[in-house]
Amino acid sequence: MKENLIYSINGPVVKVKDTDAFSMLEMVYVGNSKLMGEVISITKEFTTIQVYETTTGLKPGEPVFPTGQPISVTLGPGILRNIYDGIERPLEEIAKESGAFIPTGSAVEPLDTKKLWDVTLTVKVGDHVEGGTVYAKIPETDMIEHRCMVMPGMSGTVTEVKENGQYTINDVVMVFTDDEGVAHECTLTQKWPIKTPRPVNKRLPISMPLVTGQRVIDTLFPIAKGGTAAIPGGFGTGKTMTQHQLAKWCDADIIVYVGCGERGNEMTQVLEEFRELVDPKSGKPLVDRTVLIANTSNMPVAAREASIYTGVTLAEYYRDMGYHVAIMADSTSRWAEALREISGRLEEMPAEEGFPAYLPSRLSQFYERAGYMENLNNTNGSVTIIGAVSPQGSDFSEPVTQNTKRFVRTFWALDKALAYARHYFAINWNLSYSEYIPDLERWYSKNVDPKFMRDRQELASILAEETKLMEIVQLMGSDVLPDDQKLVIEVARVVRVGYLQQNAFHKDDTYVPLEKQLKMMEVILYLNNRCQQVVAQGKPIRTIIETGIFDEVVKMKYDVPNNDLSKFDYYYKKIDAICASID
Repeated sequence: MKENLIYSINGPVVKVKDTDAFSMLEMVYVGNSKLMGEVISITKEFTTIQVYETTTGLKPGEPVFPTGQPISVTLGPGILRNIYDGIERPLEEIAKESGAFIPTGSAVEPLDTKKLWDVTLTVKVGDHVEGGTVYAKIPETDMIEHRCMVMPGMSGTVTEVKENGQYTINDVVMVFTDDEGVAHECTLTQKWPIKTPRPVNKRLPISMPLVTGQRVIDTLFPIAKGGTAAIPGGFGTGKTMTQHQLAKWCDADIIVYVGCGERGNEMTQVLEEFRELVDPKSGKPLVDRTVLIANTSNMPVAAREASIYTGVTLAEYYRDMGYHVAIMADSTSRWAEALREISGRLEEMPAEEGFPAYLPSRLSQFYERAGYMENLNNTNGSVTIIGAVSPQGSDFSEPVTQNTKRFVRTFWALDKALAYARHYFAINWNLSYSEYIPDLERWYSKNVDPKFMRDRQELASILAEETKLMEIVQLMGSDVLPDDQKLVIEVARVVRVGYLQQNAFHKDDTYVPLEKQLKMMEVILYLNNRCQQVVAQGKPIRTIIETGIFDEVVKMKYDVPNNDLSKFDYYYKKIDAICASID
């Protein structure tokens, strides 16, 4: 049998000459160290392999071993609370064996094969099972019940079921026989190719928001469960911190956080923070419903591409159980840079700014895996994708940002000026948008208040009017404006500082329920209406400003606790009293 030997090595790109032993997108093991790789190109003369580990020390003439399988992840109990690299190797286990740095060819099992799980079987002999059927339930953490499902595309009749009890992930707990009489053994795990979306019954219409407790998002630019969002911003504008806050507070059941090419110290901060955080809804540790995928900037560049697909595959697996999953990808720009580097080594024709011509299709393949779905087992679940983008020099016209805008429906544009002014979140309300507002209007009307969307529109109008007026102010100064326009600028300041700006370190401001968001909007709009009446009577705006009412309304986000909204009545009385005294 002919041996397949390395012909050339160019960074993470390895070529094998004159072979037909490999198929496209097949996982292979490269060299004597058995580095994980993937076949990305096949010609008559060469087979090109992308290696997901560092190729330092690799030499021509070393063997390449086919596996006959695509790159896959192992799915089963034990994923939650874990920290993986881009190709689902558990970093904590590697650290125990090898220290702080990952050795090449490290083959550590992604899930603990010795741990015993409490398994409750949900099928009996004679039952018909098919793809998606839940056959076992396991308390994976105190917050999440793991549901083992029959692999998609398989069906048959159950012929053997184990008793409820404790089993490892590789123990056979059920056997079913298909229509051809072939017996299939089911353990607590299954494997799934990372670049193949998991099948569903159908895609459902978007109708429910992902509630985050962050006012600028929930009110002005909401994202739906099963939706997609991009957070573009230059260095230091708060992309990572925004994603951390969403991961902590959004009402998803499970969080998948992918650090793709980020700085090591940032990822360390994420890992340490998540361990200390307490889930606000259950009082349990937040890691009980979190998976972390850490692929730092000094790790092999090719593994960045895999890390994105690994993360979304884990998210789809938990979606199939009926959970709502939010995946944070930080950042897709580093992923695109990895594509560009490998494309350059493959000597492909570059497109704009050196990125490969297939950049848009790769971005769409990723974002299109989001959605609100009816699963094969007739449960409903969703995958919401929130991707950070890091345009160089905060230039939103660069290819990654522009192509991402084509495939996402929510765009939270971070502004360097706002960030440096300590306005958190630094989401620019003039550049950002959400296309989900018409889809979510009915939900807000039914579950919060019919006035919510109307008030939101009024706030947005005040901010838009302020933007126009500020152009005049910058040219000629504020003194040239009539009092009614000066009032717009004052109220807009209350909206910006008192409503859109949020304090992540304040117990009542780090997370704000929708009911309080509505009450805050109503107070601001009531202040605006009463002041308009006073100004219309010819009273100078200066007399209202001197009362300090605008500053007092700004502070209501701190002064009104989340659990006692009756204190908003004070502001209505104060506004009425001040306006009456001026009258």
